[in-house]
Amino acid sequence: MEENISDSNSTKRKFWQGNVAITEGAIAAGCRFFAGYPITPSSEISHRFSKRMPQIGGIFLQMEDEIASLGAVIGASWTGIKAMTATSGPGFSLMQENIGYAAMTETPCVIVDVMRVGPSTGQATLSSQGDVYQARYGSHSPDYEIITLVPSTVKESYELIIHAFNLSEQYRTPVIFLSDGHISRMRETFEIPENKTIINRRKPKSKDDYIFGANSEDELVPPMPSLGEGYNVLVTGSTHDSKGFRHTRNGEIHRKLVNRLANKINLNKDKIIKIEENISKGAEVGIISYGSVSRTVWEMQKLAEDENIKLAHLRLVTLWPFPDKEVRSFMSGLKNIIVPEQNSGLIVKEIERCSNDNTNVLSLSKIGGGEPITPTDLLDLVVSVL
Repeated sequence: MEENISDSNSTKRKFWQGNVAITEGAIAAGCRFFAGYPITPSSEISHRFSKRMPQIGGIFLQMEDEIASLGAVIGASWTGIKAMTATSGPGFSLMQENIGYAAMTETPCVIVDVMRVGPSTGQATLSSQGDVYQARYGSHSPDYEIITLVPSTVKESYELIIHAFNLSEQYRTPVIFLSDGHISRMRETFEIPENKTIINRRKPKSKDDYIFGANSEDELVPPMPSLGEGYNVLVTGSTHDSKGFRHTRNGEIHRKLVNRLANKINLNKDKIIKIEENISKGAEVGIISYGSVSRTVWEMQKLAEDENIKLAHLRLVTLWPFPDKEVRSFMSGLKNIIVPEQNSGLIVKEIERCSNDNTNVLSLSKIGGGEPITPTDLLDLVVSVL
């Protein structure tokens, strides 16, 4: 269904595809640069940006591949513009080196990965949740931390991409936005929120400010100048000091840098992590989900109510940094935890790590064909453990 894009913001009520919601949310966040290479099931994001950017004075570039796409986004960010790219599956794999570079150089940017069936080319266009570990550990030596958000509705695709840009600017870091083929290709009606919080990066106050370090012990996120503003800006993926000078043999400088890259995320987890809980009184079975599979849980809960089955549900909106504390709190007092995933069972390993001897953690996984886990699949497993 084609929409008159010139009228795209004329009403607050929208009937948008998930990929369109991502694009329009990014624009609302202030994104004015997009570079990408079309790949299903993310292609509509590129298509939408190619039409919208000229309308708002932004820049759209179709690059020769995904490596160049993220490289262009990183370069654009250093000019002071909010920038993003979008890809899927194999394209996300190609971006990994530049994701590490963006983390090391503390470059704000947003990377959308609409997950599809893999490995390799796999089953193009079909939905999966197979990239959840690649988002965290894909780049070599992932001693840094990264932020990864996962939407479960079209409305959340719009709102959460704005949040992704805000976190990227606030913590000077790449943020990964993991949608999947189901969410990105479906259409839903929702209201555009009237009030939006938009965060912009902090600029240096003087040319003496450290732009890759801290002016004080408690400062973890340095200010970021833009190229062309008169600062002597050195940007390198090699180990560097607080002014950007390379130090490729000094272990102490490297440890100080990488520890700060991790700490600026880990020490702010309470501010970064978003979850959603729904706990029925007397529940013995808990379900932990994320992304499109959460929609199955919502439907299954209605069936469970008809059977007088009481459940607890924890939805992970922030996948990385992993919400260890929140997961442990949720599991407290529950005998059984079910983790449904559209992969071979990946995040369940993180749940098991957080569990104790009194909790039984069960995986419900489905791979291939883009087939969703059904409410009946999930209810049958719930009934079997009661």
